[in-house]
Amino acid sequence: MSAACEQHTSTATSKVMGNIEVGAGERPGDVSTVNGSIRIRENAVVATAHTVNGGLSLADGADVAGQLRNVNGPIRVGAAHVGAGIDTVSGGIELGPDAQVDGGIHVHKDNSVLSWSSSHVPRVVVGPGSRVGGTLNFERKVLLYVSDKATIGPVEGATVTKYSGERPPE
Repeated sequence: MSAACEQHTSTATSKVMGNIEVGAGERPGDVSTVNGSIRIRENAVVATAHTVNGGLSLADGADVAGQLRNVNGPIRVGAAHVGAGIDTVSGGIELGPDAQVDGGIHVHKDNSVLSWSSSHVPRVVVGPGSRVGGTLNFERKVLLYVSDKATIGPVEGATVTKYSGERPPE
């Protein structure tokens, strides 16, 4: 393990403004920012990842032991693992191929006063080989696409559109 990795082992990384990138193989503990995106590289392990205004991206082999959550911004999970679910309000979610999410997905009702945010319909894609354990709970309208080669738990508040192939229809 490099000195940089040792420095980030079991410490929290937090910012108010700005993006955070967790390097390949690093283990920084909890990662959070208010206004910025979080990118977790290959084989990195974090306890939780949280941003308010920003995207979340997990590369192949990454592991979030706890929850992955934001209020808005895209969420992209490659062939990675999330241990305690995905939580968002208006972020679109793309899983896989081969993503593993334990603890389900929860898309909360949007209580914002901003017209774009409340009229925006998030797109949720569960790609081929992906598995979502737990309930997929939607408190607001979403477009939910699930590969015929994916496995999901019960769905509440949305209609599943099954698709074949690598990508759902645009």
